[in-house]
Amino acid sequence: MFSRDNWRNFDFWMFGTVIILSIFGIAMIRSAIAGNTELATYVNRQIVFISLGLVIIFITAIIDYHYWAQIARVMYIATFILLMVVFLIGQASFGAARWISAGIVNIQPSEIGKVVLILVLSDYFARTRDVKKGTRWIAASFMITVGLVIWILLQPNLSTSIVMFVIWFSLIWLSGLPPKYIIFFIIGGLLLAVAAFPFLEPYQQQRIMTFIFPEQDARYGNSYNIQQALISIGSGGLLGQGYGHGTQVQLRFLKVRHTDFIFSAMAEEFGFVGTMIVIVLLIFVITRCIRAGNRAADPFGALIAYSFGILMFFQTAVNIAVNLNLMPVTGLTLPFVSYGGSSLLSMVLGVGLVESVLLRQKNTE
Repeated sequence: MFSRDNWRNFDFWMFGTVIILSIFGIAMIRSAIAGNTELATYVNRQIVFISLGLVIIFITAIIDYHYWAQIARVMYIATFILLMVVFLIGQASFGAARWISAGIVNIQPSEIGKVVLILVLSDYFARTRDVKKGTRWIAASFMITVGLVIWILLQPNLSTSIVMFVIWFSLIWLSGLPPKYIIFFIIGGLLLAVAAFPFLEPYQQQRIMTFIFPEQDARYGNSYNIQQALISIGSGGLLGQGYGHGTQVQLRFLKVRHTDFIFSAMAEEFGFVGTMIVIVLLIFVITRCIRAGNRAADPFGALIAYSFGILMFFQTAVNIAVNLNLMPVTGLTLPFVSYGGSSLLSMVLGVGLVESVLLRQKNTE
């Protein structure tokens, strides 16, 4: 039963770290868009997003996370419908229809879909923890995942689709996937990646080819963005050029510097030391999620906490890897730092769920 005494289990260290990262993100967005009148409202918007996000964390923490299991199917159906609506009437940007316009803000249902998938799969694996871990068990969870991913792929949004499959595989592995199936997943994944390439959108194929052969598109394409990102990171050195003084950022050579490439902007202005501090803070939040999973009162709560930690780790690792040219360009943002209301919503909902698990953790005394 939840009481005031449970608030002593609230992870104020994780909550405080999220606030620090979010405030730093506002500062970086402000620097990244300085002088750009078209994006002048983004800083105030992000402040509003974060303010609402902090409230959402507390509201989600207060609600017993078991409640979400009771309405998991309803949430799944609602998300399915939203994603279908996006495919039919969604706003297009950079060649993909991913947003539903809602007045002054655009909603990206695929971001909400990440959280819904975590809840639905965590509930499924918690309920089936005692069943035989065979092909039927795997196939059922796979079909749950594909039901949402198919609409995200059709937007097209390959990066978020990959995130959803990472969530699925992580949960199935945490739930006791027999080792004999691992090799089949590896081989199947590689074959699927090769077979799917001809069916990707032209810009998605171009991103992959640019990563493999960067010299073929060195001036105006994706390799240009990567080159500017690497120049920004390199010019930052150990301590950076100073806040608001990064030449690549302020002269706008670095593109999408407030979202996908905010890590490069951060590296130029705050250097290696500054980026390492941010990375350490992100890792700290991830480890607190793992800690919450270890303290969870039941498998459902543990899977929620673990999977959100994995989600945050994957997005962080991919965003940084893209900025360092270690993998093809994706649209994944840096958690709590990059601009974006929908991506921030998925993050704060995750933090709120983890806090809800902690508030109802098992008695360790």
